[in-house]
Amino acid sequence: MNKKVLVVDDEQSISGAIAYALRREGYEVDTAGDGEEALSKVQTFRPSVLVLDVMMPKLNGYDVCRRLEDRDDIGIILLTVKNDIVDKIIGLELGADDYMTKPFEIRELLARVKALLRRLEKKTGESIGEVLEYGELRIYSERRSAELKAEELELTPKEFDLLLLLLSHPQRVYMREELLEQVWEMDYAGGTRTVDIHIQRLRKKLGDPYQNMLQTVYGVGYKAVPAGSYP
Repeated sequence: MNKKVLVVDDEQSISGAIAYALRREGYEVDTAGDGEEALSKVQTFRPSVLVLDVMMPKLNGYDVCRRLEDRDDIGIILLTVKNDIVDKIIGLELGADDYMTKPFEIRELLARVKALLRRLEKKTGESIGEVLEYGELRIYSERRSAELKAEELELTPKEFDLLLLLLSHPQRVYMREELLEQVWEMDYAGGTRTVDIHIQRLRKKLGDPYQNMLQTVYGVGYKAVPAGSYP
């Protein structure tokens, strides 16, 4: 896949420094100064990764995430000056893949961009690898894609990770905290709402009857029903 990164920040000193560091690592980089310009450049520049500031004029980073809700091929790293757990949860619920709190080390941001690209590359790889089949739903683990009735499902990276984990272990009951730790690599209990939001979105995208494969275990968490339940 391409190594294009779009850096969105209304502070030119910050976006310029990030862009310079990314270019030195071999990435093709463009910048935007506000949310509206970011949405426009997503269409023309077609980045693989979006490094997105939250506090911006016109449209903030959360608004940009909302407009890109159905994207399935763009990784998003949010930048925020706030170190509030609520702000991080909001970003994750809107489909962001990662976040960093300002001020941050450029080297750490570069490492996170590289790691996110590796995850996205697995989705677009040539190898099919293991295939999980639930009736007309197919999950391709290595290339990180899902098809329902021969049509590709538009899943964000975290939606795919959550679906794959649950379907790979049918009848295994996962507590919300476990899912948060394994899918998002976080361990704070306050973020469990993020799991609920992603389950709701997955159910909506799967539709009837497949949304029923993701079952709520009240007071505990979630589980997937066995594959044989869907002809």
